[in-house]
Order: sequence, then C-alpha cells, then structure tokens
Amino acid sequence: MSQEFPLDLTGEEMRLLVDTAMDRIVAHVDSLPEQPAGHTVGGAKLARSLMEPLPEAGAPFPKLLDLLFNRAIPRSINTAGPGYLAYVPGGGLLHSAVADLISDSVNRYVGLFGAAPGLAQIEANVIDWFRAMVGLPEGAGGILTSGGSLSALTAFITARRERLPENFLSGVIYLSDQAHHSLEKAALLAGFPARNVRKLVTDPDDGFRLRAATLDAAVEEDRRQGLTPFLVVASAGTTNTGAVDPIDELADAAERHGLWLHVDGAYGGFFVLTVEGKATLKGIERADSVVLDPHKSLFLPYGTGALLVRDAEALRRTHSLTADYLPQSKEGADFCEMSPELTRPFRGLRVWLPMKLHGVGPFRAALEEKLTLARWAAQELKTIPGVEVLAEPQLSTLAFRLRLETAEPEERNRLNRRFMQRINDRGRVLLTGTLLRGEFAIRICVLSFRTHQDRMDLCLEDIRSALEEMRPES
Repeated sequence: MSQEFPLDLTGEEMRLLVDTAMDRIVAHVDSLPEQPAGHTVGGAKLARSLMEPLPEAGAPFPKLLDLLFNRAIPRSINTAGPGYLAYVPGGGLLHSAVADLISDSVNRYVGLFGAAPGLAQIEANVIDWFRAMVGLPEGAGGILTSGGSLSALTAFITARRERLPENFLSGVIYLSDQAHHSLEKAALLAGFPARNVRKLVTDPDDGFRLRAATLDAAVEEDRRQGLTPFLVVASAGTTNTGAVDPIDELADAAERHGLWLHVDGAYGGFFVLTVEGKATLKGIERADSVVLDPHKSLFLPYGTGALLVRDAEALRRTHSLTADYLPQSKEGADFCEMSPELTRPFRGLRVWLPMKLHGVGPFRAALEEKLTLARWAAQELKTIPGVEVLAEPQLSTLAFRLRLETAEPEERNRLNRRFMQRINDRGRVLLTGTLLRGEFAIRICVLSFRTHQDRMDLCLEDIRSALEEMRPES
C-alpha cells in the first residue's frame, strides 16, 4: 500500500482483501443450514453499541470482519437460509455477488449506451429475456430497478403520462384489497389523491382474487361520478396469500373500459417459466406493464427489480430529458432516458452471469420444486387436527391457523400469534403472520433456492410440536 496514495491498492493487496473476506463468506454460507432462522433478540442493544463517530484512523481488516460476522450479521433474520419461509424470500445467489464484485470493480457507467456499449447490450439482453419469458411482443422493453417499489412508481407515472391529461387529478387507479402496499404508495407518489385509489374487495372463498365483475361495477360508478378510470392492477402473487388475480379476465375488462393493465409480478411473475405457473398466470402477456423482482423468484440478492412495458417508447416519452453535457446515442438503449435514474449501478450483470453460467433450466426446476413443496405443506397441514388452511397455494405461498371455533376473535388472534411464536422459537424455520378479514393467519412462503424437502419436514414437525404445547391453552 502506497503511503502517499493509500486508497490505490496494489494487486497483492487487492487479492489479500478479497481472499480474506472470502474465507469468512464461505464459512458463513456453508453454515447457513445450521444458523437460526431468525435471531434478533438484543438487536437494539447491539445497534446502540455500534454507534460511533467518524473514524480518523483506520482499523485492521480482520477486526472489521470480526465485527460483521461475529456480532452484526448473526443478530438478524437469516433471509438467505433454508428455513426462511417468511415474507417473500430471495436467497441471494452467490454468483450475483461475484457479478457485483466485477461490476463494482470495473465501475463502468451503463446509463448511456455510448459509454459502455457492450455492457449496456448485456443489460438490454437481460430485459429482452424477461420480455420473452412473460410473452410480451417485440417492441416491448423495460429497465432494471432496485425493486418492485421503484418499478411500480415508474410504471404508474408512465401510464399517467400516456393515458391522462396534464391535469390528471380525476384519474382513478384500481387494485385489490390484497395488493401490496407499495402499489398504493406508488399511486400517492405519482401525485394521485388517496381518494382516487380504489381497493376493491376480494372473496376469501375465491382465493382472495379480484374479479372482473367487481372492477366493472367500480369503473361504472366512478364514471357516473365524473371521474376518469385509467389503470387497474392485477396481482400475480400477493404477499398475504400468494393470490393470483384472473389476469386474462381482468385484461378483457381493461380492454372494455380502456384501462392500462399493470401486472404486479414482483413475487410470482417468474413462475411463468414453469408449465403450472404459466397456466396460472395466463393473460400476463396482455399487460401494458409488468413488474418482476429477480431478487425474489430468480433467487438473486436484494436490490434487483425489473419493469417491462408493452410500448418501450412510452418509457422514453415519459422520462427523456437531455442536457448539453450528455452525449446522444445513435443506437442502443440509453437507460437513463427510460427511467428516473441517471447515475445507476450495472444491475444487468448480476442477472446475466448466473443465467449464462447455468442456463434457465436450473431456475425453472427450482421454481417447480417450490410449487411442489407448497402443495405438500398444505396437504400435510390438512392432516393435523385443530389446524385449518385458510389460503391454498396458488403459487408457493399458503396461509393457515389454529381452528378455534369457540374463542372470541381477539382471543383467536392472540392464540394464533402465540402458536406462530412457538413454531419460530425452535429456530429451524421462520414464519410470519398477516390478517385475513381480521383473522390472524400464519403464512408459509417457499421460495429460497436453498429450501428443500428436508427443511419442509422440519417445518411440519415444528408445527405439530408447537400445537401439542398449545393444547392446554386452546
């Protein structure tokens, strides 16, 4: 290390830095199956102990790794482990971490095609792979984003610009009461009043799905009130229960009413790679915009989202703004002209590298496995006296609870929360809960590429054991 330029590492120093970190990373990843699925007790105290002023002098790298791997990382939810069945996990493919190391090390700018044509084309290839997976036609395009929230916001602003006048405050957006809260947030950030966001009621007996007849009635009523219906969201896998709206049916309704059809496939969109998933998601190819999160059902690290738009030029019409200091590309994709971001990371490599290394086959097989495991878990739960499945898996998520017919609603919810806590206390799996029509339900979401039958066996074993402990209480 140069004393005059300490930030400019030599080749030997770079190799030592990476090798030292890699030793700790390999040990950590290898031990994921034995680590607790969630261990956050005392986390706030730990966080307070880590508060510190700006360091003037440096510290040895091994000491910093000790802080991370011995103190900070263990006191957290193990989102990368096989027992993480909470929320919608991704897994964090190590291939993508290597891609990020390459991307961050070469530090090329891909927002403008002319700045790094080959790398920009690699990212454009990734977008086109996604387009083909979903079934959107030639001429569709899109961008990679940090995740579903930014993707949805970009889509809503694009739809607003394409379908509404400059004074857009009469525009109305429709989504189901099961839709992800980021969609409502996107509508508000796109400038729409909260009163213009319609949360349409779904039926538990119909899998918590939004029906076209419900949409028809809402659109007709809003038109009578002098409002301008313009966008409907179809969920391709909700967070609550994994519900998939009848996309084809909603696409018909969108055509009847002249609505922009937005499909939220952040969780479930990539299941189109499977035969079963493609049938469940029929109609997604008719969308005007689709959100996908590779950091969910392609198992990539957090921070990898995607937006596809049927008319790629709509993105450019919405976001294009030039300046004298920006070069203009005569060919290729200028991603900064299609999104809110000017400075952006080279996200494409973290998708491209694992796809090129393995091909799509292993990803498809992993998704098929998750569908099978979720169905298996639902069937096993039905064999346990005192447990009921509230939401059958439409993809790889399901919801269940203790059956407590005689208890009051508040008491039922308390006991089910306690039931979930007893399951989680064993540390082998982590489940989360939600409210379905006011009733607390326990969710299982099978999505990590590291989760296999052996872990699901442990999950059901822990559910049965927790139930035995609960019997005196219930």
